[in-house]
Amino acid sequence: MQIVLAIVALLIVLGVVVFIHELGHFLAARWAGVRVDTFSIGFGSAIVKWHDKHGTLWKIAWLPLGGYVSIYGQEDMFDRKKYAELSAEKKKGHYLSAPAWKQFIIVASGVFMNFVLAWLIYSGIFMFQPKQVQLPVVGQVIQESIAFNAGIKPGDTIVIIDDAKITNWGELIIAKELASSHDASVIVLRNEKLVHVKLSPAERWGLIADGSKTELRKKGFFDGLYAGARETYYQSKTLLVVLKQIITGERSTKQLGSFITIAEVSGQALAMGVIALLSIIALLSVNLGVINLLPLPVLDGGYLLILIIEGITRKKLGGKAMEIVIIAGWLFIIGLFALTMWNDVARVFGLN
Repeated sequence: MQIVLAIVALLIVLGVVVFIHELGHFLAARWAGVRVDTFSIGFGSAIVKWHDKHGTLWKIAWLPLGGYVSIYGQEDMFDRKKYAELSAEKKKGHYLSAPAWKQFIIVASGVFMNFVLAWLIYSGIFMFQPKQVQLPVVGQVIQESIAFNAGIKPGDTIVIIDDAKITNWGELIIAKELASSHDASVIVLRNEKLVHVKLSPAERWGLIADGSKTELRKKGFFDGLYAGARETYYQSKTLLVVLKQIITGERSTKQLGSFITIAEVSGQALAMGVIALLSIIALLSVNLGVINLLPLPVLDGGYLLILIIEGITRKKLGGKAMEIVIIAGWLFIIGLFALTMWNDVARVFGLN
């Protein structure tokens, strides 16, 4: 039953996140006057398919682990000679027929929609779901810990960490993760006075929350929108820090997971209810947005970087070197996919 739940949850989560991402590309291309040939949820042969009035083929495919939008001419974006040889009729609706700034919007719109989705979900949760929040009040300080030696005392309220306002214990934990490579500047409220301390990087600071200090919170409309944007920003920043730590070796690559991890977490969320599942959708949407913005070939961020370079240099990139870069990008993505799959298989079968 757990496996079935995990599979169903995976299909829901990936389906929503991928659909929204590709919808961004689709809507931007339509707006720019560029033809969209295919909009596919999943890969492989179609289970269901139909054409809209603009000629776009919509389909749901057998392998629902992703999706794509096929934009006319985008695969030849670096072969401008081929585009120049096309007839005027065939140039109509071609990706390269759009000016560079419209191409930029087409590429960026997928990521933009992912961040909008996360923002709306987080905002909705803050507005409509009252939440029992653990306040950032210190209940205990472990003897001889980082926090103890810095002078933090039971009863202190953590109000600011590295210029970020702290309103609950969860934000404190995120701020600690973000400060894992430098001393954290912390301001606490003690007896109605603000006290400044420095906390060195550590796996644990030695702080234990005061479990009795909680608050039921529900945001209004504008506060909810702000809180949703803040949560989207924090989750994005946290992921970037984690990626940086993995690249520099501060974290193990074993922490990377594949579809198996997503399925497990999504299944657990679905069992807990709609709000938990929506939270996972929002988090995965943020992750997809951030990862796609990385300046790597074959990712949206890589193509955006190319458009920026072309705009600055006034020179069009292409040729054999660009083909090699694209191939290298695909090899990197395939290697990363293999690594995450191995991590999950090793974890499931106890091979680590």
